[in-house]
Amino acid sequence: MTQTTTTAAPPKEARRPPGSRTDRTIKRRRVLDILDAAGRDSLLLTSNTALTWYLDGSRVHVSLAVDPIAALLVDRDGDHLVTFNNEAGRIAAEELPAQVNLHTVPWYGNLHQTAAALGSSSRPPLAEADVTAQLRAARQQLLPAESARYSQLSAELAAMMTDVLSAARPETTEFELVSALAARVVAAGAEPLVLLCNGSSRSDFRHPLATHAPLGRRAMAVVCARRDGLVANITRWIRFDAGTPKERDAEARIAAVEADIFDATVPGARLDRIFAEIQAAYARHGFGADQWEQHHQGGPAGYAGRDPRVTSAVTDTVVLDQAFTWNPSGPGVKIEDTVQLTESGLRVLTVDPRWPVSTVNGLERPVTLQL
Repeated sequence: MTQTTTTAAPPKEARRPPGSRTDRTIKRRRVLDILDAAGRDSLLLTSNTALTWYLDGSRVHVSLAVDPIAALLVDRDGDHLVTFNNEAGRIAAEELPAQVNLHTVPWYGNLHQTAAALGSSSRPPLAEADVTAQLRAARQQLLPAESARYSQLSAELAAMMTDVLSAARPETTEFELVSALAARVVAAGAEPLVLLCNGSSRSDFRHPLATHAPLGRRAMAVVCARRDGLVANITRWIRFDAGTPKERDAEARIAAVEADIFDATVPGARLDRIFAEIQAAYARHGFGADQWEQHHQGGPAGYAGRDPRVTSAVTDTVVLDQAFTWNPSGPGVKIEDTVQLTESGLRVLTVDPRWPVSTVNGLERPVTLQL
């Protein structure tokens, strides 16, 4: 009898600190430029958006519903991350980038006060609120390593949508659909920040939290997933019949609205002027001049779901390598993907070649998947 020796599969590699030292060097220079312009010596970062951007993808949360478990002082002499004593071991092993100094406070201590006191200057540090616009501008142009991470997450998310929605049936409930999507997102090492679904009985709701209702003949699913700090956003539709002429017409028209928004998203464009184009596009394509008021229209994307949501008051300027998620919607229709503005134009990141598309103004856009 021959004895067969089997070798156990190697364990999956534990998480290593994410990010790129090259990207981080550029980000630190961008923050030092903010300090130079303000005539200050340090800046205290406290929000998840700012921390995950500056640390290039480190996870600084435990609960998604509360404040980060870290604060970071960017000082001219170095970077100082403060976390609770019960978090420090994991942070050091799995989240701390090179050349960031780690400090701890007791779990009941004050992160912000401790971090603020670490600076080399006697002056208190700038707070995020003092330089909100400047920090947002520093995040706009995605760097090579983070662009690659974003593209990978977005493509994986699109594939998850195809896999899960292709297996749906009219009797599948909304909760069953979003739970399957959540499982796939978590298995990919990401966090499902938003999960929405409406079956045919609830198609009037634009932010449809899932229920036990069956999908029926038509359904929409929305996922916003975060990995290494970056948030990818996607909406997809399925149906189990040919659809009505009214539905198919509205789907084509909302894609035309999106195409007009894409055309306006060019380097140097101001976001408030793109917003004006969004408002005009709804009327131009037969949705009525008030449709933009029924749901936010999206905006720049990246380390926040929208960074920021675009309104007439937002005057940021579009730059190359910036990411966007626009999401025009109308009664019973919506279209949404994560895209990046490159030198050759907009590139859609949330793409799965298996999903059906139509060409709209030269760009392949998703259509409703008929099952």
